[in-house]
Amino acid sequence: MILLVRHGATDWSESGQHTGRTDVPLNEKGLRQADRLPPILATLSEGALPLVFTSPLQRASETARRGVPGVEATVVDALVEYDYGAYEGLTSAEIDEQHPGWELFADGCPGGESLHQVVARCQAFIAKLERTAVGRTAIVFTHGHLSRILTTQLVGLRAEAGAVLQNDTASVGIIADKRGHYVITGWNIRAD
Repeated sequence: MILLVRHGATDWSESGQHTGRTDVPLNEKGLRQADRLPPILATLSEGALPLVFTSPLQRASETARRGVPGVEATVVDALVEYDYGAYEGLTSAEIDEQHPGWELFADGCPGGESLHQVVARCQAFIAKLERTAVGRTAIVFTHGHLSRILTTQLVGLRAEAGAVLQNDTASVGIIADKRGHYVITGWNIRAD
């Protein structure tokens, strides 16, 4: 089983700013959200000691530290959020002023990553999971857009399908192996 956890709230996530590589910390709400994760993650892990992976950005790694206390997370650079390039720090409304009708999953970001590049990072992480987490629950702490693209790659959908997967801060997605295929068995599960 794979549990995908989006990091807790930050000032930028609360204001709707695209937060890619800017290393914004959790705010007070995000800290409270992260502190509410241990019971739900322990229940979903069915009491087994999970393997924990995290993005190197502090909003994800701090959520991991608080969400699975006592278990050291493996930092994986591939789990970092989408590089929004020129759109970093902007809200969707501000981006729409510059590029009417902009859609991340179709248009990418000027000066940032393409969807193809993010998919390649997700596939590299999936290969790592297949080498290290066989038969174990993996808890993966990452970001909004990255986790949505990672989910599409796990379940065999086109990456653009990530546009229809909404995940709130500190929410959990459940990807389970059913007869040799990954399926989504829970999405946007929150402890609050």
